[in-house]
Amino acid sequence: MLWAALLPALQSIDASRRIEALDGLATWCLQFTPRVAVVEASQPQPAVVMEVEASLRLFGGKRRLAQRLRDESVELGVLQVSWAPNSLAALACARAGVINGIARPLDQLLDQLPLETLTAVLEHAPTLHRLGCRTLGQVRALPRGGLSRRFDAELLAAMDRAYGLRPEAHHWAVLPDAFRARLELMARVELAPALLFGARRLLLQMSGWLAARHHGVTAFTLRWCHDAMRSKDAGDGDELTIRTAQATRDLEHLSRLLAEHLAKVELRAPVGDLELLALEVQPLDERSLSLLPEPRSADESLALVLERIAARLGPERVLRPALREDHRMEWMCHWQPAAEPRPRSRRRAVDIPQPSFVLPEPLRLAMRSDRPLYQGALQLLAGPHRVEGGWWDRAMEQGESRTRHVARDYWVALSEHAGVLWVFQARLAQDETAWFLHGVFA
Repeated sequence: MLWAALLPALQSIDASRRIEALDGLATWCLQFTPRVAVVEASQPQPAVVMEVEASLRLFGGKRRLAQRLRDESVELGVLQVSWAPNSLAALACARAGVINGIARPLDQLLDQLPLETLTAVLEHAPTLHRLGCRTLGQVRALPRGGLSRRFDAELLAAMDRAYGLRPEAHHWAVLPDAFRARLELMARVELAPALLFGARRLLLQMSGWLAARHHGVTAFTLRWCHDAMRSKDAGDGDELTIRTAQATRDLEHLSRLLAEHLAKVELRAPVGDLELLALEVQPLDERSLSLLPEPRSADESLALVLERIAARLGPERVLRPALREDHRMEWMCHWQPAAEPRPRSRRRAVDIPQPSFVLPEPLRLAMRSDRPLYQGALQLLAGPHRVEGGWWDRAMEQGESRTRHVARDYWVALSEHAGVLWVFQARLAQDETAWFLHGVFA
């Protein structure tokens, strides 16, 4: 077995916030393995331990996983990450500042650690010091019978669990159904962009929660509480809701997106607490990696770039086309803010090709002997494709409410000089012999 122990810095916070911090760290760890537990939460140096033996290949081996834990856990306030064959030994190594607890035999490693590394031994430290014991190895060398009579049973039990002589039991952390995390800032913040330092820590926890659920977020809210010494007009706090065009759990993208929005916020009072909520999440399609390494592009995707530009310039200034469930050519596509998610549309069964370019307004064609003309006589290739609908669609045109109902027979036509065209003949109209040009094929 291979265990990792993460030792956070919690000495300067109260008991309730300490539990929140430990639960947040445990939630973040659940993205690596389901076997995560909080140990000795009531002690001065609590920790989060996790068994990662079965997850090593999934994350590229022990070295890559260890490097990722060290790099990312720093932002969550973790002081030390240590490894050992069992959780209690990993905790002892973390408290002693030993990173790698599997480089040497376990008994040789633990024998050199001080008494303070195991809580059950630390409680009897004054008596053990008078007996000349300064390390765990010296305690282990004492007669077991004398230890069991002079000290409580927990001392020997803890020593046996640390040395791998007894099995361990844990209350495993459970992944919450919804994400909600709080953070008390170290100092009062008066400028909104400075909130990003604490908000990034909450975003990292949310990214771990999303990874454990194999989901991505499409909307999240950052709330802040004003200082108790605020003015009465400032209120208790405020919040900022951010939406993404597609589900994501990319920490860097979410941080940049939040930074763009915070740059336009003006705080009405100093802020002391933050809270992050994941409002809308969706299952994220995981990318299956191939056996051989694939080249990765350093460029961002278009969706991520558009979201950042929209956050900077305003959502109404960055638009993109989106399909609608409509057979009428003029209203089949509409423009929406780029940051909004694309509506899910069903594929329509079309038995005739669709044009590459559509005219803003249909162009009425000249006629010769009841045949349409456009740079010469048109030859009808395929059709008719009947489109009829819009009786429910009313719009204001020239100060009057009119129904945008259409009844048309579309054809694919060939022009000697203009190429392949998309034309239609209006049905149920005053002049049913009229033909119109509506699109051009590339």
